[in-house]
Amino acid sequence: MREERSYPLQVTQTVKSAEGKAASKARAEARKTSKAVDKCPSGRPKGSRNKDKQAVVLNPELLRIQTCLQMLLKAVCATLPLKYVVMDGHFGNYPSAFMVRQTKLDLISKLRSDAALSPGVPFAGEYCGRGPRPKYGTRIDVRHMDTKYLKETTIDGQLRIDIYQVQCLNKEFAFPLNVVIIVKTNLQTGAQAHVILFSTDLQLACAKLVKFYRLRFQIEFNFRDAKQYWGLEDFMNVKEVAVENPVNQAFFMVHGLSSALLRPYRLQNPAYSILDLKARYRGHRYVGETIKMLLKKPDEVLLQDIFHRIAQLGAIHLLFQQAVT
Repeated sequence: MREERSYPLQVTQTVKSAEGKAASKARAEARKTSKAVDKCPSGRPKGSRNKDKQAVVLNPELLRIQTCLQMLLKAVCATLPLKYVVMDGHFGNYPSAFMVRQTKLDLISKLRSDAALSPGVPFAGEYCGRGPRPKYGTRIDVRHMDTKYLKETTIDGQLRIDIYQVQCLNKEFAFPLNVVIIVKTNLQTGAQAHVILFSTDLQLACAKLVKFYRLRFQIEFNFRDAKQYWGLEDFMNVKEVAVENPVNQAFFMVHGLSSALLRPYRLQNPAYSILDLKARYRGHRYVGETIKMLLKKPDEVLLQDIFHRIAQLGAIHLLFQQAVT
């Protein structure tokens, strides 16, 4: 948390079963069919029953994630207490929240921009006299939020950013949600955009919820570096062990060896990158091979200067001491 970086802890190969492939194909065909047929008639289908929101059947994807979470908790919970699981908008739904809460953790994720939310307070309207008493209040208009929910406003040039926090109910969830709504308004054109974040922890502060979700993007940097520099997408293996070895090696290079090698150079230049590191060691290799061909080895002062100058070739961010020389 202090470093605001992500570290790979576990890599598990997943092979989709024949049943999973068939189910995916069936869902795709159903979506195509639903677009081709006429619009379904309004009203509730005859013979349908109320569904118990507490009874959730997890799909294979969520079961795999839950298994990984349980393995991780078993490995680190004794030394590193964990409280939150941060997932992207694909998992901003009730089954995902249900799965995470089964592991005694809380979910932080993103809801759809058109999610139907109502304040988590009892219905204040009049009861019509028939049917169940209303549970949900008036739907929240995220573009016109009540100022009592406003937590922070910042101005960045022509952009105003308003952050609201409110405890909300949603018909898809069996429990209330801690919702943070970020509304961005262009002061010049009046155009607006918004993002809806949520957590199952009702006590989580607004600033922390936003920060934790932003930090999720650090995971993308891991994959970017592993693919760009350490061959994650270059290997052609298909067997389980042969796949796990290069994947683990690529992520080890991201936050293991390369991170340790970069640390002393970033003390002089925080922008020093993996490309600079690779250029430096490549230059050292060229100098070393060239020195072997000389009949007489240069003195140490000259040799160090040669190493420094050659190491700059191909580098993007120079070290301060190199720039002076």
